[in-house]
Amino acid sequence: MAPLIIDGKTVSAAVEAETVLRIAALLERGVTPGLAVVLVGEDPASQSYVKMKERDCERLGIRSFDARLPADITQERLNDVIDGFNADPHVHGILVQQPFPRHLDVESVVERISPAKDVDGFHPENLGKLMRGVPGHRACTPWGVMRMLDHYGLELSGKRAVVVGRSLLVGKPMGLMLLERNCTVTYCHSRTVDLPAVCREADILVAAIGRPKMIGAEYVREGAVVIDVGINRTEAGMVGDVDFDAVAPICSAITPVPGGVGPMTRAILMSNTVGAAEALTA
Repeated sequence: MAPLIIDGKTVSAAVEAETVLRIAALLERGVTPGLAVVLVGEDPASQSYVKMKERDCERLGIRSFDARLPADITQERLNDVIDGFNADPHVHGILVQQPFPRHLDVESVVERISPAKDVDGFHPENLGKLMRGVPGHRACTPWGVMRMLDHYGLELSGKRAVVVGRSLLVGKPMGLMLLERNCTVTYCHSRTVDLPAVCREADILVAAIGRPKMIGAEYVREGAVVIDVGINRTEAGMVGDVDFDAVAPICSAITPVPGGVGPMTRAILMSNTVGAAEALTA
């Protein structure tokens, strides 16, 4: 039997529909949500992503406050830009697009953003709230994965989840969110011994490693749910971390690339921005 294709476009549209209603409620109170995006340098992928975020803001009715800064900007000047957005009452969310030029201290920039405006969910305070299981801004990509799983009614409690990847952007918060929903979670990484065997234990397998089509059929237990977070640009086009054609016949549900997790990240960013506006103007 063919697997369930977990359609990120469908779920992101549902999230956006909710977000539009929340924006309308804010507008009735005289509040227009505002998102500031800080882009340092001219990385083509980052520029493309920022443009998509700008279009999302315009389409949904969120004001966009963007700062495009030169690659040789000093740490002090970048700090001033962040401080300005922190102090601006019209800005409710701040996102600093990564990667940064090497001379900049990523951690100090992330920590400088007001936790209340950290709609990326990367500030230590918000990561700490996730660890403690209390409300706070959640990292967009893993939170989007959770929304997808819920949208399709996929059972989580008691399931064995394996997360391949341990980044702060996806892997670590992904595992915590699954743990919060009563999964038994295993983190895997480049030093994991016999990675395919560990992955085959998963009821829910999340691939977030950035290696094109690394996860093949030998990594997947029959009937597993496979979530592919990878976005890899190759000569053959965009592909995920999962070899879709090899894995799809084995699993019960799978996300495609493109059209899976990708659309969710931006939809959740917009939702988080509105949530910040709601909290800051309550």
